[in-house]
Amino acid sequence: MSIITISRGSYSMGKEVAEKVAAKLGYNCLSREIILDASDLYHIPEIKLIKAIHDSPTILERIGGNKKAYVAYYQSSLAGRVKEDNVVYHGLAGHVLLKGIPHVLKVRIIADLEDRVEIEMKRENVTRQEALDIIKKDDVERRKWTQSLYGVDPWDSSLYDLVIHIHKFTVDDAVDLICNAVNLDQFKATKESQEKMNDLALASRIKAYLIEKHFDVWVLSEFGNILIYTRGDDKLTGRIDDAMKNLPEDIKGVNHFEIHNNITPHKNAI
Repeated sequence: MSIITISRGSYSMGKEVAEKVAAKLGYNCLSREIILDASDLYHIPEIKLIKAIHDSPTILERIGGNKKAYVAYYQSSLAGRVKEDNVVYHGLAGHVLLKGIPHVLKVRIIADLEDRVEIEMKRENVTRQEALDIIKKDDVERRKWTQSLYGVDPWDSSLYDLVIHIHKFTVDDAVDLICNAVNLDQFKATKESQEKMNDLALASRIKAYLIEKHFDVWVLSEFGNILIYTRGDDKLTGRIDDAMKNLPEDIKGVNHFEIHNNITPHKNAI
């Protein structure tokens, strides 16, 4: 049982690779479903969430949204979906949103710019220059998004376990490489790695719940024991305490919680 995240640019054939990998392994294939889940659970119009997730950070200011809230909602939905394993996710920033989970195979799919331009020209019936401009703009927006939110460059190969260049390697070659890699022992879920995934899902859900109530927090879960970090006075801490004592019924697995104010969050807190 494993999780595969596939990071991709537009027209890099990453979607096709993800779907074929999922079909070959019998895994669920997820992308837009995460947006739909977040939209439904947190009552955000789908189009608004799509723009927040896929466009550059400046878009969030123009649509009146809080980027931290949108990302918390998205991460909560993603972690909740993939915690059962056997999933291929090919949406945005999976390699970052699911960091620290040992049984996640992080893949980056890249393709030659000229190949991408040719596909864009055919699909959209545009000139070569128009296709080039569209692809470059999309790449810049996606890169800015990840850099702004996480301080990492999605083009940094060290963030991934496997980087595949679709040119000499075909889509089917890429599928075989990924399927072979995910069957290695280091990407198989263990009791310990599954516990980490469950903790991430729980922390993500609690953070989204608290941010929805306008609390600016960082959250860490360790075996269901919740540490909440915030910056504020005792009055704020008391309000968060009240919120945690009235968790929604769908948030399960909390054994104990502590709230710390004006303390640097643990490095693994989200």
